[in-house]
Amino acid sequence: MSNISESAASRAAIPRAAAFAGRANALLASIPVSLYTLMMRVAIFLVFFQSARTKVEGLLTIKESTFFLFQYEYALPLLPPHLAAYMATYSEHFFSLLILLGLATRFAALPLLGMTLVIQIFVYPEAYTVHLSWAVMLVALAALGGGRFSLDHLLFRR
Repeated sequence: MSNISESAASRAAIPRAAAFAGRANALLASIPVSLYTLMMRVAIFLVFFQSARTKVEGLLTIKESTFFLFQYEYALPLLPPHLAAYMATYSEHFFSLLILLGLATRFAALPLLGMTLVIQIFVYPEAYTVHLSWAVMLVALAALGGGRFSLDHLLFRR
């Protein structure tokens, strides 16, 4: 008799679990995409802006060590090291700030995505797990834009 009551209890638990899963799914589906885009914008800003700040002293004076890194460690093909150092440093500052503000978000995501691909292919190919997470966020921002909590939305909402 105990087996029968245990079986009935097991069968009764299935609809309760399904109902719980349905409520959890509905709750998660109600999270606005704009919250995700805001979180991605902050995350990408932190990655690239912090990287940019390690390349300069003061406001925007590029360190000698940055030029050294671009000449000997990063050594990109087809691009002179001094030019690459300037381009990367200023791009990381400028485009990460645009992303944080949500201003020209779709446009600003593209150069950072390009930089991510260059880093992955030519500089640190073993760091694909990190670069893939950056690329996913940047592609999402290029596709979705800055979201409701952005200057893009404030300035250009229809």
